[in-house]
Amino acid sequence: MSTSIEQHRREAPASVACAIITVSDTRTPDTDTSGMLIRSLLEENGHQVTDYTIVKDEYNGIRKLLRDAADNPRVEALLLNGGTGIAGRDTTYEAVRDQLHKELPGFGEIFRYLSFAEEIGSAAILSRAIAGTIGTTAVFSMPGSTGAVRLAMTRLVLPELGHVMRELYKDK
Repeated sequence: MSTSIEQHRREAPASVACAIITVSDTRTPDTDTSGMLIRSLLEENGHQVTDYTIVKDEYNGIRKLLRDAADNPRVEALLLNGGTGIAGRDTTYEAVRDQLHKELPGFGEIFRYLSFAEEIGSAAILSRAIAGTIGTTAVFSMPGSTGAVRLAMTRLVLPELGHVMRELYKDK
């Protein structure tokens, strides 16, 4: 691994204030296993969960929630799950994409690669995972299945969350 990446990770914050947004027309706090998994993985890794919301899969509602969360000084990173498929009702990808100031295309690309290679094979083409930034708020949007959440969180989000925040804050 590059020494500059190692240095960046050493300089990265150890704890990030995160908001979890579950996009679902049917899940409740009691049945939201993917949201619970995100929370437990964040907390096990020293991050704080400052907000948790379930929102219907409706484009305008998701966009408003993203704007509000990005404007909240208690939130440094947004982690969304659900609504990333290709069904007519799935609007998370468009709502997130339309709010991003900068996209991190590697997140979706690597997520699909890992999904293909390790999890679900060619069905990975159906995933529309996306990440980027809204101002200095990091945004990660992943599918809603617990397998997809575990893969995205353990292989991509958690290893790089502090590093992403370091990069976003280095000009401040």
